[in-house]
Amino acid sequence: MLFGLAVTCTGVQAADLAKDPVVKVVYHLSEGNDQSSRALANIRNHLQADPSAKIIVVTHGDGIKFLLDGAQDRNGQSYDAPVAALAGRGVEFKVCNNTLTARNIPANKVSMDAKIVPSGVAEVARLQAREGYAYLHP
Repeated sequence: MLFGLAVTCTGVQAADLAKDPVVKVVYHLSEGNDQSSRALANIRNHLQADPSAKIIVVTHGDGIKFLLDGAQDRNGQSYDAPVAALAGRGVEFKVCNNTLTARNIPANKVSMDAKIVPSGVAEVARLQAREGYAYLHP
């Protein structure tokens, strides 16, 4: 009986994949601007290889820094344009409210291209467990 259940579950998963061929990926950023710069490059490459990919970037801890007003990479370049360009291609950016609260950062300091979620780690878990997103930690 357990074998039958396993076969049935596998069949359901295969059927779900056949219905939704879009690759869904969550990029998890928690380490600061160097990681964020790598991730933005990875995402551009990802979309070049698979323009239909559904990508969500979830940030918490030091990972939120590139989505705050005035953030610059190590070369002094603003993150505004690359983030806006990716958002224009359908990439979603999410910032952890727990981090904002813990660091006393007002919500109006977060990029207009980002959405605030209650918890970054809970959002990553939800996307993986409930929505079938693959996990990437660049």
